[in-house]
Amino acid sequence: MSHQEAASRPGGRSSRVLTAIYTSVGELVGEGAEKITFPVIAERAGVNPTTLYRRWDSVHALLEEVAVAALTRDGESAPDTGSLQQDLTEWAQVIARDITRPHRARYLRAMVSARTEIVASCPVTEKRREQASEVVSRARERGEKTPSVPQILDHVIAPLYHHVVFALPVERDYARRLVRDVLAMAE
Repeated sequence: MSHQEAASRPGGRSSRVLTAIYTSVGELVGEGAEKITFPVIAERAGVNPTTLYRRWDSVHALLEEVAVAALTRDGESAPDTGSLQQDLTEWAQVIARDITRPHRARYLRAMVSARTEIVASCPVTEKRREQASEVVSRARERGEKTPSVPQILDHVIAPLYHHVVFALPVERDYARRLVRDVLAMAE
């Protein structure tokens, strides 16, 4: 059974262990721990370090998984209001509210600081790409002109995350402006 399956199975030892591990990582990140290692996480979670080594290739992979879990929610979908502008505005504001919460911002910053090399893909970005695709698909079905999914990611989502990573303000008007800007790119 994968850790994903264990996480979705209610109750059970695997679910409790995964919750303890995620909680430990969150606490360590929240405390600003200088060095997060499998032994440190295992001690905090009350599990054997081999549990971690079996499930994750590296601390980086575990940190990224915890960050993805913290920064996105299973089953989360973008709003469906019947208007592309309203869908994007609500979605941007939901993301902005979520990632600016102190513990979410810490996870995001920890994920970024854990990266030591360029990666081919990022699970948080992939989740946001799926959601943007939903929004664009629905808008096209309604006959609306739409920006591309990459334009939405580059001109709405990425700036929100950028502002949080660098501790810049993220206000409602900022999210609205990003949406207005990307809508001007619609074809």
